[in-house]
Amino acid sequence: MAHFAELESKTDPTGFTTDTHLVVKRVVVVGNDVSTAAGPLGENDEHVDGETWCVNFFDGGTWKQTSYNHNFRKQYAGKGMVYNASKNKFLLKQPYASWSLDGSDDWQAPVTYPNVSSYDHPSETYSQEDVDANVYPVGHAKAGQRLGTFNVGDPKEYPYYITWDEDNLRWIATDQEDPIGNHRWDADNTQWVSV
Repeated sequence: MAHFAELESKTDPTGFTTDTHLVVKRVVVVGNDVSTAAGPLGENDEHVDGETWCVNFFDGGTWKQTSYNHNFRKQYAGKGMVYNASKNKFLLKQPYASWSLDGSDDWQAPVTYPNVSSYDHPSETYSQEDVDANVYPVGHAKAGQRLGTFNVGDPKEYPYYITWDEDNLRWIATDQEDPIGNHRWDADNTQWVSV
């Protein structure tokens, strides 16, 4: 099977700029039984014959082959993604105006993502029942082995709900104990502090 993305020229879908981008409109799958001058569609990655076949079969449009296994053009195309012609890659939409592409062409915030994503509950601790239930189930390759490393009496660990605050260019976290109160990430001291 070969996969092809139909592209349409649009003003920046994020609204951050007035630039024109090639945005993925849809992705279609074409069977290996379809042949072109270069051979079956599934045999040649990034081959213009397959894209020409799509133009003819679907009565026009701009088409680029995409790899379901991420073997070329960075990643599998999805509706709303952007095709960057100069990089010959399908890229996710820019999530925020302040974010930029890194060396791998992934969007990154101007502040590194926090390396602390959970917190210890101040009063809840793990019980023997929690420890006993903390194993891979029967049938799993690691059946009977522990999933986590906590012990009876350790404080229960809960995840922070982390979001990006574009207005203040910082990471914000809420915890389940205080869903209204926020914490901001202090990147210099690598810790969460109350807002």
